[in-house]
Amino acid sequence: MELKNKVIWITGASSGIGEALALLYAKNGAKIILSSRNVKELERVKKQCEIEEKNILILPLDLSQHNDMEEKAKIVLEKFSRIDILINNGGISQRSLVTETDLKMDKKIMDINFFGAVALTKSVLPQMIKQKSGNIIVMSSLTGKIGVPMRSAYAASKHALHGFFDTLRAEIWKENITVLLVCPGYVKTNISVNALNANGLPHNKQDASFNNAKTTEYVANKIVKAVKKNKKELLIGGKEIMGAHIKRFFPNLFFKIIQNHKEKIGK
Repeated sequence: MELKNKVIWITGASSGIGEALALLYAKNGAKIILSSRNVKELERVKKQCEIEEKNILILPLDLSQHNDMEEKAKIVLEKFSRIDILINNGGISQRSLVTETDLKMDKKIMDINFFGAVALTKSVLPQMIKQKSGNIIVMSSLTGKIGVPMRSAYAASKHALHGFFDTLRAEIWKENITVLLVCPGYVKTNISVNALNANGLPHNKQDASFNNAKTTEYVANKIVKAVKKNKKELLIGGKEIMGAHIKRFFPNLFFKIIQNHKEKIGK
């Protein structure tokens, strides 16, 4: 796929994988829309992209505000007239036990991670159908395949993404629109630092398991290549991604492994 002049909208673009994707796509001549709640960090990423002002747009976006999505899409179309790639990357993680977590926290995580991606995708789909082309990239997680302690609502939101976007892919393929679900394992980002605890406050700790994680640049390159190859799903990481295969073929063994690692996973 030729990336030059493609219009690419990235949520969660102020850091981590979103930032790495923005820089990579900008390097390849794409036109970029940067979205997140953190405008200051978006400005930093914009500067690093080093592309002409006419080819980049900062568009503040709160994924929990679903009614704003159509208006945001109109702003993008007014500037660029089309949307070639939508990257649903924004989201929030969790570090709390089911028994400690209030239902309002479960709803908050679902509102951001699942309904935010769904609402934004629905606002973009009419244009993609009109132009008879488009790529939708959805940032799931290894926990979109497996459930582990301290991640109940986060895992639920990622599992839900698979159900929705697998169905969407089956419905819109004739419109020349592709859907890629990306399932990273451990990646060097601040996702654990920013994760919410049972009271809705930041976890403020970097999980030890992230010390030897893949870089965001590594993940971004894998995603770009997967889109070019029209892959439907992509698992990225180290040995931790074996968990998805063990659960599928040896579910009892998987449960024993997760059970024995409960305390380690929760830290």
